[in-house]
Amino acid sequence: MDELQRALLRLHLTPGLGRVALFKLNHYFGDFLSALNAPPKQLEEAGLSRKLIDKIPAENEPAYLQTRRKLETLQVRLISFWDPDYPSLLRQIHDPPALFYLRGTLPSKDCFAVVGSRRATTAGRQLTRDLGKNLAMHDICIVSGLARGIDTAAHCGALDANGATIAVLGCGIDRIYPQENVKLFHEILQHNAIISEYPPGTPPLAGHFPGRNRIISGLSRGVLIVEAAEGSGSLITGDFALEQGRELFAAPGTVQNPTSKGVNRLLKEGAQLVTEAADILQELWPQQLSRNQQQIVDQFVNQLDGVPLNIYQQLSHEPLHIDEIGRKCGLTPMEVSAILLDLELQGGVQALPGNSYIRGQL
Repeated sequence: MDELQRALLRLHLTPGLGRVALFKLNHYFGDFLSALNAPPKQLEEAGLSRKLIDKIPAENEPAYLQTRRKLETLQVRLISFWDPDYPSLLRQIHDPPALFYLRGTLPSKDCFAVVGSRRATTAGRQLTRDLGKNLAMHDICIVSGLARGIDTAAHCGALDANGATIAVLGCGIDRIYPQENVKLFHEILQHNAIISEYPPGTPPLAGHFPGRNRIISGLSRGVLIVEAAEGSGSLITGDFALEQGRELFAAPGTVQNPTSKGVNRLLKEGAQLVTEAADILQELWPQQLSRNQQQIVDQFVNQLDGVPLNIYQQLSHEPLHIDEIGRKCGLTPMEVSAILLDLELQGGVQALPGNSYIRGQL
């Protein structure tokens, strides 16, 4: 930890000195080391009260030194708003964190947030895990809050694909909450990132989670909510998404399920409906969708040879009658029909009324 980070840590550990004060200090002094070396009168001119100035921990204060050693042992980095590593999307929200604590490595990919009920249904968890895996396979980083239920499923889905994921905590970076996610916490750390805006040692109090939620949406191009009851904290993340100009998505749920009421209301109010990852990709990353589709087509074509390959190559997205296919390939309609049926079962061909065919959607 260099001296600039040590100065920032001392200020962040000062009781009552929040993000607004940190922005003021940096604006006034240019950096936090200069702020700490300034006389009290200048700190007062920058907006700090004398009472607050007196609370700034000294360089040799035991509590500060203990925290610093803990962060160094855990290999925690402090990322400030003024660092080049600070995520560009998060920098654009109206109340960005002045700093956050980082364990692991921030993925350099586009991010998408997935949040939802802690008391999720089995179906909701499975849908979320599938979506997280599919998005990660398209090189999208999944952001969530490490909570039980939907958050856990989202992170696990990304890890299933050996993809990228970021967990944003509502407690200190040195704490794991909930404890049942200890294994998941360390799996994320291996190649991905865990971040927190809160000082080390901060407990997971209810009041911290709205702040955590604004970071989840702030990091992301869009937010998907899966299973959320009315009044759910996940809906707060949706509110932040709309305030921050992010795309809001929701997965529909069973009308009788209480955890579906919030998401179903969002859909009525205009959130984009999601039943598969393609719904998200089509809206935010259509180029990823088309690139992946081309890879699937290429894999399918590489499995073909001889007559089936010749027949497939005659087809396009314009309907072609079976007799015309046979004429081009020098085959009888019966021979063509048998091969077309096999190609159709593989998804490479789609039959249309009137014995016409086009390429399938695979």
